[in-house]
Amino acid sequence: MAGEIVDARGKRCPLPIIELAQALKMVDVGDSLTLLSDDPATVADLSAWARMTRNEVEQQRDFEFLVTKLN
Repeated sequence: MAGEIVDARGKRCPLPIIELAQALKMVDVGDSLTLLSDDPATVADLSAWARMTRNEVEQQRDFEFLVTKLN
């Protein structure tokens, strides 16, 4: 797991993505953070968000995603 954790479990769309975007502003390019989200829409939402923002997302476990800031 990355050092920074955004725990959005129990929150529904669009809150996990909003909280992730806010946290990503606080890290440097190349750094990663972990998003914890049990919202069923998270996989699709994160995929679309990553394409639009040109960041990288890798699913680690069912509700755990590693997000790397690329720009």
